Amino acid sequence: MSSDNRPLSPHLQVYRLPFTAITSISHRISGVMLSGGALVLVYWVFAAASGPQAYATASAFLGSLPVQLLMFIWSFVLFYHLCNGIRHLIWDAGYGFELDAARRGGQIVIGSAAALTLIAWLIALV
Repeated sequence: MSSDNRPLSPHLQVYRLPFTAITSISHRISGVMLSGGALVLVYWVFAAASGPQAYATASAFLGSLPVQLLMFIWSFVLFYHLCNGIRHLIWDAGYGFELDAARRGGQIVIGSAAALTLIAWLIALV
């Protein structure tokens, strides 16, 4: 059996994923990233329950600039997952499946997640 004449399947380098596929894959990835953020939250709560010295150590670590940057990204991931989950609920109701509506919905999700992240951080900094 020679397979020389068979067509090759398109690879990800050749095939351009639709915007809705990218947002769907990103939704799954964001769920995994939220699990990592939950571990940081457990560390913080455990440190708070362990006493003032452990809490001071955790606060110093979590207050450092690199960790604050990761927390900013994690908060965007949280809001993205939330907004995209709402979009999936709308899809479950049978709305928004047209190509333009699906693309617009993805753009709204990303914009809403960015706006909610900025609002949350501005409130936290005040």
